Amino acid sequence: ASQFAVYPLKMNVHGTIYNIGFVTSVATYPEYTGLGLMSKLMRRSLEEMRKKGESLAILYPFSIPLYRHRGWEIISDKMTFRIKDSQLPKHLESEGYVRRVETESPELKRLHNTFAAQTHGCLLRNDLAWKEYWRWDVEDTSVAVYYNAQGQATGYMVYLLRENVMHIKEMVYLNREAQKGLWEYIHAHDSMIDEVHGSTYFSEPIAFEMDDGDIKESIRPYAMGRIIDVEDFLADYPCDPDGGTLCIELEIEDSLLPWNDRTFNVRFADGHCTMTREPAEYHLKMGIGTFTTLLLGYKTAERLYELERIEGREEAVERLDDVLFHKIPYISDYI
Repeated sequence: ASQFAVYPLKMNVHGTIYNIGFVTSVATYPEYTGLGLMSKLMRRSLEEMRKKGESLAILYPFSIPLYRHRGWEIISDKMTFRIKDSQLPKHLESEGYVRRVETESPELKRLHNTFAAQTHGCLLRNDLAWKEYWRWDVEDTSVAVYYNAQGQATGYMVYLLRENVMHIKEMVYLNREAQKGLWEYIHAHDSMIDEVHGSTYFSEPIAFEMDDGDIKESIRPYAMGRIIDVEDFLADYPCDPDGGTLCIELEIEDSLLPWNDRTFNVRFADGHCTMTREPAEYHLKMGIGTFTTLLLGYKTAERLYELERIEGREEAVERLDDVLFHKIPYISDYI
C-alpha cells in the first residue's frame, strides 16, 4: 500500500564524514492516500536511521510543502545551462590531456572519492550509489577524464552526444587546470555540436566564466534534508575556529521527533561544538527544518532571521553566523 526506502550512505559535511540515510522510492497507492501511512512510515524510518547512527537524512522531494510540513528543508540547488557552440570558451590552455574511460573505471571512482572528500555536501559513492548513478543512462553515455602533466586524474566529465547537442550530466574537477582542460575538450567538439546542455551543482552561475556570458541558465531547488538527532549531529559538527567562542541556547521545534523538540545548550569553540551547562549568552528559537538548512550552509542565520524563520535577538543571530561555515552543499546524486 505504501513504501519508504532508505539507502545508507556517507556525506561530507564541512569536512566531516557523516553516516546518512538517503530516502527514495516514496509512494502510496491512490486508494490508500489520506490514511496517514506515509507519516507512520517516515517516523518509523527516521527512528531506524537514528538507531543506526545516521543523524541526517536527505531526499529529492516530489512536493516541497509536504516535506516541509514534516520538518524537511531545502539544502541544495541544481543549475542547468544551455550554451551555443559559438559561445564556448576558446583558447583555454592546460598542460594535461583528456582520455575517455569505461563507466566502471576504478580510476573514475577514486577520483570522485577524492573530490567528495574535499567538497561539502558531496556523497561518497559506494557500489549501490554508483549503480543508481548509471541506472537511467543510455548505453552511449561517455566518460572523459582529465590528466595533468604528471598523469594524475584531476577531473572528469560524464556526457552524451545526441542530435548535435552535447548533454553534460556532471563535470567534476579538483582544480582550475582540470576545469579548463575539460572545457577545452568540450570546445574540441564544436564542429560536431550546435549546443551544450548541462547541469552543475556548485550553486553558482557559470555565465561569469564565459567569454560570452549571454547564455541561458536556470536554478531550482534540488535536495531537501532533515536532522534526525540534533544532539548526535552536533557531536561531530565542525564550526569556524576563527569565529570565537559562543554559548547559546537553541530551542528547536520538531513535531515529528520528540527527542529533538527541546532546548539545547551548545558551546561553539575551537572548531567544535559541544553540549554544555555553562550559562548561555543568547537564546534563539527555530524549527528543525530551519536548523537543518542553517547548519548545512544553504542559508545564513541572518537571512533566515530576515525571513522570520528564527526568533531571538539580532545580535545572537550575528554571533551564530560568526561561528558557522557558510557554503552551500554540492549534491549531484539522484537515487
